[in-house]
Amino acid sequence: MNSPDYIPFSQFIKIDRRKSDAVYLQIVYQFIQAVQRGLLSDGNKIPGSRNLCKELGVHRKTIVAALEELQTQGWVTIKPAVGTFVKNPDFDIKNEDTPSAHNTAIQNAAFQFRKNIVLDAPNQKNLCSYHFTTGKPDYRIIKTSELSRFYSSALRRKNIIKKIPQYLASGNPFFQNQLSYYINLTRGFHISNEHLITSPNKQTLLYILSQLLIKTGDTVLVATYSYHFSNMVFQQAGARVATIPIDQEGISIDYIIKNFTKEEIKLVYIQPQHQYPTTACLSNKRRKELLALAETYHFILIEDDPNYEFTFEKAFQVPLIKMKHSGNVIYLGNFGRFLAPGFQTNFMIGPQDYIKEAKKYLQLFGRMDIVKEQALGEMIYEGDIHRYRRKALTTYLYRRNLFANLLKESFQKNFTFQMPKGGLAFWIQLQLPISLYLLSENCKNKELYIPKTCLYQDKQITALRLGFGNFNKTEMEAALHILKESYQTITKDKTMVTS
Repeated sequence: MNSPDYIPFSQFIKIDRRKSDAVYLQIVYQFIQAVQRGLLSDGNKIPGSRNLCKELGVHRKTIVAALEELQTQGWVTIKPAVGTFVKNPDFDIKNEDTPSAHNTAIQNAAFQFRKNIVLDAPNQKNLCSYHFTTGKPDYRIIKTSELSRFYSSALRRKNIIKKIPQYLASGNPFFQNQLSYYINLTRGFHISNEHLITSPNKQTLLYILSQLLIKTGDTVLVATYSYHFSNMVFQQAGARVATIPIDQEGISIDYIIKNFTKEEIKLVYIQPQHQYPTTACLSNKRRKELLALAETYHFILIEDDPNYEFTFEKAFQVPLIKMKHSGNVIYLGNFGRFLAPGFQTNFMIGPQDYIKEAKKYLQLFGRMDIVKEQALGEMIYEGDIHRYRRKALTTYLYRRNLFANLLKESFQKNFTFQMPKGGLAFWIQLQLPISLYLLSENCKNKELYIPKTCLYQDKQITALRLGFGNFNKTEMEAALHILKESYQTITKDKTMVTS
C-alpha cells in the first residue's frame, strides 16, 4: 500500500462551521469528491484518526463518525490492526468483466404492450410563462421552510426511526389519532381510526375501493362530466360506467329512477360539494332523495369531497355520510391540500369492517413517509395546521373574488359563470361555440398554457374549467389579458367558430 504521509487532506477538506451540515458530513462529502476527482486513489492508506484531528482541527469523535459513514457507503475499507484505506466503488464497477453488456440503451421494445392515449392529456409539456390548471393550489403560500421544521423535528426522534418497520405495516398511530381528531373537529364527524384509511394519493384509494366493491359487468353511475381518473379505475375493474345528467342542483335523481331498476346499480360516484368540473353543489332536497333511493335500490354511494378545505361559504350542505343512512356511504376526502404536495394526505371513511379489509391492500402499495406522518400529526397537535389553513383560505377567497371581477370586465356576457362556493376553479361557459383547441393554441403562442383537461366541448356545451388558485394578482391579470386577446382573435375569424 502507498504511504499516507504525502496525502494533504487539509488542502481538499475545508471545514465551514457556518454551514448547517454537521462537520463530520462535510468531511464525508469532500472526501468522496476527492476520490471522484482522483485526488485520492483506490488503495491509498489514510492517516490515523489522531493525525487527522490535528490536521483538520476537529475532535477525534468527529473523525471516527466520518470514517464510519464512509465505510457504510463503501468509500473506505477499515482493516483492524492494519489501517484504513481508500476504496473507490466506481473503480470496481468499471473493472467488472461485462463483455455482453449493451453500449447503448434500447429504443424500441421487442414485445407488445398497451398504450393509453387518455393518459397523454395530463402529461403535456408546459414551457409557457403562465399556465391554467383545473384547480390546483399555490404551493408558495405556505413556506416550505415552516414544513421542513416539523419534518426535521420528527426526523430527530429516535423512537420514530426505530418503529418505522412496525409502522410500515400498520401506519403511525399518533398521526392516525390526530387526523381522526382533526376530521371530527373540522367536519363534525364522529369517527375513530377503525373507520379511517389514509394514502398519499386518491388514486390508490380508488383502486382499493374498486377491488373491494366492483365485479365485471357491475353498473357504476357518474355525472355526465366527472373526474376522469375515477371513471378509468372503475372501467379497469370491469364496471359498465353510465352517466347521469347534471344541472345547477347536481345530478338528476329523476333520471336514475326513469332509466334504472332496483338491484341494477352497484354504486353511484358523486361529488355533492363543488362537483368536478362544473362546481355545482347537490341541493339538500336531492341529497335526501339520493339517500332514500340508495336504500330502495340497494346501491352504494361514493361521496368524494376533495375541496372541503377550500369552502368559502359558512353555510353549506351537510355531507351525505353525516346524514341518516344504513351504512352504504363511503366518503373520500383529503387533508392539507394547501400544503406542499409531499405533505398532503388522502383518506377514506367507511364502515369499520370495510375499512379493516381495505387496510390490507396498503401493504401492496406501501404507506406514506412515516416521518412525514409524524410531522403532520405534530402539526395538528400543536395547532399550526389551523393557522396554515386560515392563511390559505383568506388568500384564495381574495383570488376567487378578483378572478370573478376580471372575468366580468374582460368578457362581459361572452363568458357566463356562477361564483363557486368552494374549490379553486371556475366553470365558464362560452356563448359562442368557438374551437377551444384553437383558442388554447393561440394562448400558447402568447405564453399562456391551457391543458386539455381544462377544455370541455361537445354538441351541447363549450366550456372551460379554469383554476385561479395558482395565480397571484399580477399573474392572474396577465393570464386573463392573454386569454382575452386570443378569444378576440378567434371570434373575429368566423372560420374558427364551430357550427
